[in-house]
Amino acid sequence: MSGIGPVEPGEGTHVQEPPAAPPAPAAALRRRRRRALLGAAAALALLAGAGALYTARRAAPEPLPAPPYPAQAVDLVFLNGVTTPPGVPPGGSSFAVALSVESGPPVTVTRLAQPYDGLSLTASPRPPFRTAPHAARKITITLRVTDCGKAPRNPGLPFLDVTLRNSRAIQDQSFLLGPRYARYLDHILQVACGNDSK
Repeated sequence: MSGIGPVEPGEGTHVQEPPAAPPAPAAALRRRRRRALLGAAAALALLAGAGALYTARRAAPEPLPAPPYPAQAVDLVFLNGVTTPPGVPPGGSSFAVALSVESGPPVTVTRLAQPYDGLSLTASPRPPFRTAPHAARKITITLRVTDCGKAPRNPGLPFLDVTLRNSRAIQDQSFLLGPRYARYLDHILQVACGNDSK
C-alpha cells in the first residue's frame, strides 16, 4: 500500500450510523431552560448576599473595649511622713501618698476618708481632683487625733477609703497602705495620746 490520505473502506464495507435522537418536545426544552435560569438566579442571589454581608462586616468598626473600672486602674501607695502644714491644730501629723492611674480614662478622686471615729482627715489637693492616665499625683494627707478614746488601738491593717470616678463608674475603694503606714499611724497615735491608745 502506498499513497497519502485516509484509509478508505473497502468494497462491501458499510458504516453504521447511530439512530438519530427523536426531537425533544418543546415543553421539555422549556423546563430545562427554566431550571438552568433558576439555578443561575439562585447562584447570583447567593453571591450578592455574601458580598453584601462581607461589605457590611468590613464597614462596621470593631466595638471598642469598655474602659476599666476606676478601682482597677488606680494604685495608691504610702510614700513617707512630711512636714505638717501651718495652721493645723495640735495632734495633727501629715504624710504623702502617690495616686497613679495605670490605664483607661482620667480618674477623679471625689472623697478621701479614714474609718476611725477618733481621727479626722484633710487632704491637699482637696477632693475632687483629677489624675490623667499614665500619670501620678502626690497627695498630702493630714490626720488629726480628735478623741484618744475612740482612736484605734494598735492599728494592724489601717486603710484609706477613696471614692473614684471615671467614664465607666463611680466606686468606693479601701486601700491598704502597708506596714510602713501602719507604723506611721501607730507613731501618730503614740505622740498624740501617749499610753491612752494602748
